[in-house]
Amino acid sequence: MRLRLPTERPTEPPTGYKIAHPVLSQDGTRAGFTGVSLGGALPYAVVDDASCVYGRRHRPPARLCDCGFHCVHDRTTAEALLCTTEHRAAVLLEVSVLGAYIRFERGFRYARQRVRTATVGPCACGAPPAALADAGWGRSGWHALAASCPLCLRGRTSLSLASFARLAGDGLRVVAGGAGPAPGDGPAGPGELGVPELVAEAALLQARLDWFQSQLARLGERGAGGGGQDRRPPAQG
Repeated sequence: MRLRLPTERPTEPPTGYKIAHPVLSQDGTRAGFTGVSLGGALPYAVVDDASCVYGRRHRPPARLCDCGFHCVHDRTTAEALLCTTEHRAAVLLEVSVLGAYIRFERGFRYARQRVRTATVGPCACGAPPAALADAGWGRSGWHALAASCPLCLRGRTSLSLASFARLAGDGLRVVAGGAGPAPGDGPAGPGELGVPELVAEAALLQARLDWFQSQLARLGERGAGGGGQDRRPPAQG
């Protein structure tokens, strides 16, 4: 006789942890995430339903398939995945497991999720992140983003952490370095920014201003250097 595990009926959604890459739509109107392994070609929103990556018509999570969202129980386990070379630019997500789910020893496979918090690591240079900038790769219709400090932006398409959270919507919180806003520093309401968000926005604007000034100075040097040159074509030997 085949034994079945008892059906769970939690009073509140279980919490899980996973890593993913933040993404921005090509037209800049939507923000979300894409996974690092199975299903990575299918970006998802803050609140979203899973679909079978194999194109089958069953509802995830099917017992005889690998489809569905995946997460682990322990935050430390998810953080350890960020140490691998290919996952260094990913962010840590804290999610609510919604809908039907299958519990495993280390985590869940489930039908629906809400991303509650995204924790952004340091810039590739080691400095604290001020923005999420174009990572140089993406999916069809989506630009992948990675943490960046003001000095490393260099004119790339970017969003401050607060701007990404607003664009993604559904109450997403985006924090830097694993530490959330201090009490009283967070947004007081929709559309309002606290001290950490304003500091990040100011750093992002200053970085963009510095980049524009460097470009103007370079154009000025080219104009001054070429003003007195003889523009006649060289003689053909």
